[in-house]
Amino acid sequence: MGNDIDSILNKAVKYHNLDEKEILCILEEKKESKRLFSVADEIRKKYLGDGIHLRAIIEFSNYCKQNCLYCGLRKGNKYLTRYRIEPQEIIESARKAKNYGYKTVVLQSGEDSYYSVDKMTKIISTIKDLDIAVTLSIGEKTFEEYKAYRDAGTDRYLLKIETTNEILYNKLDPKMSLTNRMQCLENIKKLGYETGSGIIVGLPGQTLKSIAKDIMYLKSIPIDMAGIGPFIYNPSTPIESTKENFFELSLKVMAIIRLLMPDINIAATTAMETVNSRGRLIALQSGANVVMPNTTEVIYRKHYKIYPGKICINDSPSHCRSCIENKIKSINRYISMGKGSHIKQKRGIK
Repeated sequence: MGNDIDSILNKAVKYHNLDEKEILCILEEKKESKRLFSVADEIRKKYLGDGIHLRAIIEFSNYCKQNCLYCGLRKGNKYLTRYRIEPQEIIESARKAKNYGYKTVVLQSGEDSYYSVDKMTKIISTIKDLDIAVTLSIGEKTFEEYKAYRDAGTDRYLLKIETTNEILYNKLDPKMSLTNRMQCLENIKKLGYETGSGIIVGLPGQTLKSIAKDIMYLKSIPIDMAGIGPFIYNPSTPIESTKENFFELSLKVMAIIRLLMPDINIAATTAMETVNSRGRLIALQSGANVVMPNTTEVIYRKHYKIYPGKICINDSPSHCRSCIENKIKSINRYISMGKGSHIKQKRGIK
């Protein structure tokens, strides 16, 4: 098997292309993970250098109209203290983020209809006046809504596909449609956003074969940025319980994506550090080049409980900023001073 993996990795390095069977072979191989991670890190360095882009996350609402079985923000979760941050406070959080040195803010929430198109476009345009990039992660919207956000100045949009297995998707995301999810991503791409997506690794019922298909789908879009995180069981959801740790498998998925899409932005996700105390640093040494520290005020962030055990919920935004900088320096990397566009994007972020 080792020789097979070597030939597959050599092909990936040379052509940045693999078929589904080759991806599955890497996912199934248990002895060559270090080799995979090392090669992915080499590719990251070759195409993107040692700079790490920081994105300041502002989790501005934990209300959600959806009922995804695995998510703590699901509408049916009666154990969650709900909150919404008003527009002016969101803008002020973005202003603080800029003062901490961030060049991008990520406005993230559940699918909350309280924030009308008018409210969102005013938030976006005001933040853009601060000369920082804006990423939205607020779920499924109509083409017209996506266009309004784009026209207001939004640079990037993150919408995870979660899984491309339609049977599994229908089971885990009741009253939602995989076809619509894919259409949303198509619309986002069509409107000229830097398009981000990703999957949850380890979902109950997920197989390695379905993960291989997920990776092929992400390449086919193609995405400009990726967020890959391990499934973490939330006891406040109706999904089946598991104590299994999906960190290494998530890392393998992330590394394969780096091999196939060598110049995109890939996040070392918070979920990875939730299941492994050095998770983000390990991810940064296995192909990732982005970290998204939380700049939500402490009074709110403890209630954004997608999953339990989330790191840094009691840390102030300023502490998170200095902490991540020290961690990055510890692996001989540095914080990029740019806004961190996908290098293929020639539009320019203003």
